[in-house]
Amino acid sequence: MELLVSVAPTFKHWLILSAALFAIGLYGVLARKNAISILMSIELMLNSAVFNLVVFNRYVAPEGADGQVLAIFVIAVAAAEVVVGMAIFVTLFGRRKTLDVTRVASLKD
Repeated sequence: MELLVSVAPTFKHWLILSAALFAIGLYGVLARKNAISILMSIELMLNSAVFNLVVFNRYVAPEGADGQVLAIFVIAVAAAEVVVGMAIFVTLFGRRKTLDVTRVASLKD
């Protein structure tokens, strides 16, 4: 238990974690072909940005709650983005029977 207390994460550790989450999301966007996987990767990148907001608020301006408020706003926008994206994907799958983004050149047809 003392070991856990002595290695409490610092500002630098949180930023490295956030950068790692963003990098994993970026890899997912660039490497995946399935539209839902790409959407999930984008959400991971967005969540790493939200994580940064909370961490910066905690360490740079701990007396205010601006970072948390902005994080909640970004989470709400991300939820709306997922709903719109999933609606597009359901429609796309209904018409083309695939979610492979390499096989969908346009939304026309």
